[in-house]
Amino acid sequence: MSDLRAGHEPRTVDASVDPTVATTLATIDWRRMTFDLYRRVRATPDPETAHAMWRETRDAMYADHPASPLLPEDAADFESLPVPTYDPDWRFRARIEPTEPQAMDVETGTDGIVHFDRLGVVRIPGVGSLDVWSHGGYAGGIFVPVKDASAGKARGTYGGGRYLLDTIKGADLGGDDDELVLDFNFAYNPSCAYDPAWACPLAPPGNTVSVPIPVGEQYDF
Repeated sequence: MSDLRAGHEPRTVDASVDPTVATTLATIDWRRMTFDLYRRVRATPDPETAHAMWRETRDAMYADHPASPLLPEDAADFESLPVPTYDPDWRFRARIEPTEPQAMDVETGTDGIVHFDRLGVVRIPGVGSLDVWSHGGYAGGIFVPVKDASAGKARGTYGGGRYLLDTIKGADLGGDDDELVLDFNFAYNPSCAYDPAWACPLAPPGNTVSVPIPVGEQYDF
């Protein structure tokens, strides 16, 4: 679940700054920008307008930010992430329903073993059920990945699945009480989709659905 790219330096660094320091500071800035982006998304009443802002901001971050997960050879020709236009039919509010406890430990290359506990399950009409995971670290947070039927296929989604929510990293679409906003238009690829040096938790069986999800970030590299 690390945001540090093992073995990679920021795209643009001050030669007088230690590369590890520069990479760490760039990652912190990336997180600040991500938290602020989702704050603005939640504060925007119209989801379609919020989605356009989300797309534009992420395109700029991937193109220009030193912590962008794009490899140099991909960044050279980068124009925009493959995200279709907004479709309101893929926005849901879902209640977290209780389910049997389950734990998930994810081995990462940079953060060691990352622990998750299953918090509950959400049921999405026309899609299926998705496990909701709580982050076992001291920072807490909710994690909801999704792997759909088009994963790994031509003009489909990333083979390892995408993230709907990862609140410890700022990806939080809101909700209240025991409900979550789950808008598949905001599903995005983990960093390992673009650089194998990143370590990312992938969607487990309880977050795999049998229908294609044609919205959110696709994968056409």
